[in-house]
Amino acid sequence: MCPLLRCTMGVMRKTSARLLALLSLLQARREWPGALLAERLDVSPRTVRRDVDRLRELGYPVAAVKGPDGGYRLGAGTELPPLLFDDDQAVALAVALQTAAMTGAGIEEAAARALTTVRQVLPARLRHRIDALRITAVDRPGNGLAPQADTEVLLALSTAVRARETLRFDYRAPDHAPASRPGTPPPPRRAEPHHLVTWGGRWYLVAWDLDREDWRTFRVDRLTPRIPTGPRFTPRELPGGDVTAYVATRFRGAHHPDSAPDWPCRGEVVLHRPAPEVAGFAHDGVVEELAPDRCRLTLGSWSWPSLAALIGRFDADFEIVGPPELSAAFARLGRRYAQAAARSTPGTPGPPHRPGTSDAHADTP
Repeated sequence: MCPLLRCTMGVMRKTSARLLALLSLLQARREWPGALLAERLDVSPRTVRRDVDRLRELGYPVAAVKGPDGGYRLGAGTELPPLLFDDDQAVALAVALQTAAMTGAGIEEAAARALTTVRQVLPARLRHRIDALRITAVDRPGNGLAPQADTEVLLALSTAVRARETLRFDYRAPDHAPASRPGTPPPPRRAEPHHLVTWGGRWYLVAWDLDREDWRTFRVDRLTPRIPTGPRFTPRELPGGDVTAYVATRFRGAHHPDSAPDWPCRGEVVLHRPAPEVAGFAHDGVVEELAPDRCRLTLGSWSWPSLAALIGRFDADFEIVGPPELSAAFARLGRRYAQAAARSTPGTPGPPHRPGTSDAHADTP
């Protein structure tokens, strides 16, 4: 090979490697002083300027930062240019794409296509690692029926949260809820959006309701934003200060994140089962060991019948400690189960029980 050609190819490889290194640095932080980039790349500031111009020609939106020292920032463009990921970032991206089905954002197909694209361009060593990470996203039973949130709505809400702009939106009532005034749509809601969270396969907006002057958790699949958004607001302090604890306690029926869940119905029983066996299924209940084969269980729920049914799931003998409402709920359920068994014959389903007869209405929360 001609020495001149060999030299030229070496310079080109060195320049390409330096451009990739420069791009990686620009992606790592928001702004870079020009002198610091030159120091990190071990080149002159003039070479940095030339390399920045080359990146711009390739479609990367590198903006100049004004100031005494000057600098550069990788901005947003109209098209997505090629990006650089280190090994750990590439694996993390693949894992996130495989679990996208559980987000409830309706992006399963797009995530699958993105994963295929990422896998095609990975080096062999990373492709083997990702192929070994075959993840099947299994949600809790029943969550597959949860309505999907619209991607555009999620983006609009996320933008409002980030910009701290008041939202106006239409909020659809639950399917089983009666309309307040038939034929008259309810007025739009007004709220200060603070957090966008996902829980149990659904997306929720945690916001300060301006009309009710209280914190509210809105389901995103029932929400339709109106445009334009309202004025900017100063964020309020969320009760407890932690959105994770706030959302978790809201869905457990608790109102005080620093205390035990404040269920409206709370009872206590002594179960004839070892405490370690019970603790794994007690959720937010309190389990106290009384003997190797007995434990005290304190548990809460929305209603006394549902609490009795929860305790019955342990399939063990027990004594009711209290309160009397729990004993009454067990008595009602016992009569109901006995009547159901008496109406049935082996292999033949019993006649349907008509709501409103016997004590069927007594357990309605």
